[in-house]
Amino acid sequence: MEKLHLTTGYKSLVESIKSTIRSAQIKAALTVNEQLIKLYWDIGKRIVSEQERLGWGAAVVQHLAVDLKRDMPDVGGFGRTNLFNIRQFYHFYQDASEKVQQLVGQIPWGHNILIFRKIKNIAAAEFYLIQTIQNNWSRNILDLQIDSKLHERQGKAIHNFDKTLPLPQADLAAQLLKDPYNFGFLTIDQDAMELDVERQLVQHVINLLLEMGTGFAFVARQHRFTVGENDYQVDLLFYNFKLHCFVLVDLKMKPFQPDDAGKMSFYLSAADDQLRGEGDGQSIGIVLCRSKNQVVVEYALRGMNKPIGVSDYLMTTKLPDNLKPTFPSVEDMERELNERLKKGIKTKK
Repeated sequence: MEKLHLTTGYKSLVESIKSTIRSAQIKAALTVNEQLIKLYWDIGKRIVSEQERLGWGAAVVQHLAVDLKRDMPDVGGFGRTNLFNIRQFYHFYQDASEKVQQLVGQIPWGHNILIFRKIKNIAAAEFYLIQTIQNNWSRNILDLQIDSKLHERQGKAIHNFDKTLPLPQADLAAQLLKDPYNFGFLTIDQDAMELDVERQLVQHVINLLLEMGTGFAFVARQHRFTVGENDYQVDLLFYNFKLHCFVLVDLKMKPFQPDDAGKMSFYLSAADDQLRGEGDGQSIGIVLCRSKNQVVVEYALRGMNKPIGVSDYLMTTKLPDNLKPTFPSVEDMERELNERLKKGIKTKK
């Protein structure tokens, strides 16, 4: 074979071909998945239709699984459990819009199972279908988002974006905010300070970014702004690549107070002067507090010319020391369970 001098052009050719192959593989996988989901839909439709027409009960699914395994031993995916999944899949989506029925073919079967098993209505299912496609969620991430009730929290924060940001950035920013934010991966003492929360959030930065949402990148904790020869620090600093702007987060271990909005407005002015570069949008502020009064927040944001959102956040709180003795430890529960099992065995004898 002729010896080639490996130039930049040749390397570019190799990368280009590799990219084309990967793209083709992805398209092929998507086509296979789409056809599989369509097959499951058709089978589910037949099962449900015949059950309704002939009055068959659940036993028909068991018989069908046995017969298919006997007659088609080399074909997988049609055991009893998956046939029940296929039936439930069609039953759940049969009255959904054509748009929703098309969305289900764009995510893997395992993701679909999670959604129709855990979600009770089509509107919420559509939310998770779209989010999974847009964010390329793994099955585990989808499971976490469903368990955290993301569909009930997304886009629920109080804000003034419609008055301080241009369209469509205002709508996009509003949809990225949640209320409340779920920091259940933290375990904080009741008398913890804001710095303790910040420290743990940074230690769990992957979970933090997952909860913050799409496009967030962590920049700094306790970022310092120097204004008028004095130093001021914002608790957490992010950059969002969908909004193309810095996002400042101020944590409060107390209910929202009107001056919290004024303080955030000050930070945003400093960020726009000192951080914002060419191509960056206006910086956005999020005040995270333990609780808030909606009217107080709306009054505080009225007249503000900086984009600010206000949300609650939730955490797992450690038990106070004086209550801990009243709760059995894992070791105590295991000991008691073993003793009960032993007694049960002796009684049977």
